Amino acid sequence: MTTPLAEVLEGQHAADLRKAGRALLKHPLLLAHGRYADEFRLVRRHAPELREWFDRNTGWSLQTDAETARLRKIPGVLTDPTHPAREASRGTAPFTRRRYVLLCLALAALERGEAQIALGRLADQIVLDAADPRLAATGIEFALERRDERLDLAAVVRLLLELGVLRRVAGEEEAYVSGAGDVLYDVERRVLAGLLASRRGPSTVQAETLDDRLAELVAETALDSDELRFRAMRRSLTRRLLDDPVLYYDDLTDAELGYLTRQRGFLTARITELTGLVAEVRAEGIAMVDPDDDLTDLRMPEQGTHGHVTLLLAEHLAGADGPVTLDELALRVRELAAQHGGFWSKSAREPGMEPELVEHAVTRLTALGLVSRTPDAVAARPALARYAVGETVIRGPGSDPVPPQRKATT
Repeated sequence: MTTPLAEVLEGQHAADLRKAGRALLKHPLLLAHGRYADEFRLVRRHAPELREWFDRNTGWSLQTDAETARLRKIPGVLTDPTHPAREASRGTAPFTRRRYVLLCLALAALERGEAQIALGRLADQIVLDAADPRLAATGIEFALERRDERLDLAAVVRLLLELGVLRRVAGEEEAYVSGAGDVLYDVERRVLAGLLASRRGPSTVQAETLDDRLAELVAETALDSDELRFRAMRRSLTRRLLDDPVLYYDDLTDAELGYLTRQRGFLTARITELTGLVAEVRAEGIAMVDPDDDLTDLRMPEQGTHGHVTLLLAEHLAGADGPVTLDELALRVRELAAQHGGFWSKSAREPGMEPELVEHAVTRLTALGLVSRTPDAVAARPALARYAVGETVIRGPGSDPVPPQRKATT
């Protein structure tokens, strides 16, 4: 029996819309040229529908033009430090506080600059701006004379290259770091102008503490009616379901939990409709799982030594009766090395490497919402139970079991 053309076209439209929505969630800044040009074209084609969906459900604005598509994402939790910027082309080293400050200074200098700039010139501008007494009072200084300082600036520039803010014209960052040369860039001003995602200019924020300043940056209009308060809760909960690996009920206020209890089916259905993510509902919370294992910036497990150690420690923590100290985890890694070291890299088997392996594993498990940590200890959170020996996770009626290694979606 032949499928009516209208149904075929409707199915293709839904598939393209889903692909465009997923592309924006994974890459909130898309360019007309380069690796994601096809996704950019899909987003532009479906921009009105995407704009309406994100505005209604998350409060995120979508802006598109002939060169860029920018989804201005605001996180559901403003103070979550577990997903720092990273250089995709240079491994997994996270951005430090120092690199973030350098990034802000570099963006300010580029905004004032010309259509082309040399790395040395950019460095000179940053040094001048960093001399501001208010910045020096925070304990951060930049002279960009030492190699480690130049490495930090090179990392910032490479991130801007990945985002499309800069295009390399000539030279290499390594030459600048070693003091043997310079680099010339084109500045993509449209991309630069769309990079900041906030509801107000940072210079207008009057609060003193970091938490209050972040809240002011993204504050919505006065929530002086039930309708506006419910809208704010719907948007905040949808952001967290989209961005966080797990939404735990005990992290919510009473009002948020009450709203989620009443509207859970509606919220998760709307997300599934656009993204294809599937709700895994437990007594402790909800995780939106990606059947395609693609819409994430962190995976569990990952390949290699670090991935193996992380999985083994996850299994150990899932079976623990309570919090486990970092020293106890280091001792456990030493025991695991005796059993599994033949599969690990040579450097990981060297004495004294245990704390580094533990830190890498705990950082990943924390970012995935699987554990909570204090300066000295780590405690399992409910979602870690999926990594207990022999456990099988069921997503819902009629669905296949999810193996213990199944990642939590971010």
